[in-house]
Amino acid sequence: MRSAVVTTEGDRIRWVELPGREPVRVYVHGLGATSPAYFTETAVHPSLAGHRSLLVDLLGHGISDRPAAFDYTLEDHADALARALTSADVTGAELVAHSMGGSVAIVLAARHPRLVSRLALVDANLDPLPRRPGSGGSSGIAAYSEEEFLAGGWQEVRDRVGPHWWSTMRLAGREALYRSAVHLVRGTTPTMRELLMDLEIPRTYLLPEDDGPLPGADALAGAGVAVVSIPDCGHNIMLDNPDAFASATAAALRQE
Repeated sequence: MRSAVVTTEGDRIRWVELPGREPVRVYVHGLGATSPAYFTETAVHPSLAGHRSLLVDLLGHGISDRPAAFDYTLEDHADALARALTSADVTGAELVAHSMGGSVAIVLAARHPRLVSRLALVDANLDPLPRRPGSGGSSGIAAYSEEEFLAGGWQEVRDRVGPHWWSTMRLAGREALYRSAVHLVRGTTPTMRELLMDLEIPRTYLLPEDDGPLPGADALAGAGVAVVSIPDCGHNIMLDNPDAFASATAAALRQE
């Protein structure tokens, strides 16, 4: 396990690192997740193995520190990740980023372009979302006030999301989980979609085939973003169909 201080208060981002050749690959998890649990199987898959790989836990999640005073905006997450990558002597990394992690990766590439050479986004959030009381994930979490969530709303979320997601969600700081969800559904200005379309690096967006066409796919393709559907999977593509995920991600990371 490696770590880097990323705040003035001394809070650390931590990651699991696999040795290998350049360019570096950085794996970034989604809301309430952790990269070692979600990406280890595919990071060492024959289609993807052999590169130096950092399986990073964002601040507030997994094995990283969980400061209660941090704001956890997408920009905050991206800047903290940038400090960790800089500390690890990473430049021009290939980012493989899932869900909220994909949103953070887009913001990272826009704000710190020297750190990112290409993006493979895994069913990432591109647009603001409505708050939906009683639903799972970011929309349901953001429907609470912070006081409500900390006072017991987190228990309702635990019961809604089920044991698989809760197994890693429970590792996140409760302030971190709530604020990350709020800022994810709020999005960025310009939106993550607009930031993605303006980037001038190779970009691929992977989504479950059963979800149907990605909204705005034609505009994304027109901006040079490859949109690739993966069969036999849900939102957690890398867990549900690791072979197809590894193959598609390897192809994305070869894209010129």
